[in-house]
Amino acid sequence: MLEADKLFAGSIPENYDRYMVPLIFEPYAADIARRAASLSPGAVLETAAGSGVVTRALAPKLPGHATYVVTDLNQPMIDYAASRQPADPRITWRQADALALPFEDAAFDLVCCQFGAMFFPDRTSGFREARRVLKRGGHFLFSVWDRIEENVFADDVTNALARIFPNDPPRFLARTPHGYHDTALIRRELQDAGFSRVEIETIAGQSRAPSARIPAVAYCQGTLLRNEIETREAGKLQSATDYVESAIADRHGRGEVAAKIQAHVIVASTASV
Repeated sequence: MLEADKLFAGSIPENYDRYMVPLIFEPYAADIARRAASLSPGAVLETAAGSGVVTRALAPKLPGHATYVVTDLNQPMIDYAASRQPADPRITWRQADALALPFEDAAFDLVCCQFGAMFFPDRTSGFREARRVLKRGGHFLFSVWDRIEENVFADDVTNALARIFPNDPPRFLARTPHGYHDTALIRRELQDAGFSRVEIETIAGQSRAPSARIPAVAYCQGTLLRNEIETREAGKLQSATDYVESAIADRHGRGEVAAKIQAHVIVASTASV
């Protein structure tokens, strides 16, 4: 992963929430929230919270006595997420690095992280930090995308941009969001971090949009792929988005479009005794 793959700023948080969240994140957020609530946690930490899609789904499911600390590496994302969330005294918003959490040992019953672990420069260190702040018998609940070929719109976008920039194809989507999909590696790194039990479930779904324009804008302007496009050629963002839209329409149709998405959902547990 490149250093630039972590910098969500400018208009990216708003575009991310407006386009990417309904396109691919909301169904998995509902699943994560359901799983988290079923564990009946009293103290929850969310890392890499992004624009707050999991926070919005999980907060209503937590009991009134629960505490919920919501963090992200990027302050603009935290600010945006907080602006979307109704006032809630249980929630604390805080900028924090998942690899160096500013919390005491054994402070939380649950750490959750939707589609954030792929961005950790050192995943074992990030997992070790999650374990450190968990109480005995606590759970680390997180998700990662499966390989890009199982996530069709992301693959379509990557292939289309490779035709525009054949000498230096933008590879952000394949490199980072879809770059951590080996379940054997995930299991091994969690065990190396000290988790005693690891359960992994692969869940397929459908990404749907009213038109090909939505996934084109979502990926090209609502993710860090935008930075790669603009770095390669100034002023090319709009024409690149238009080209990607055309490529998606050619494959999936000119009206409503739908394509497969697939992710791994992981529950790692600490020893209870």
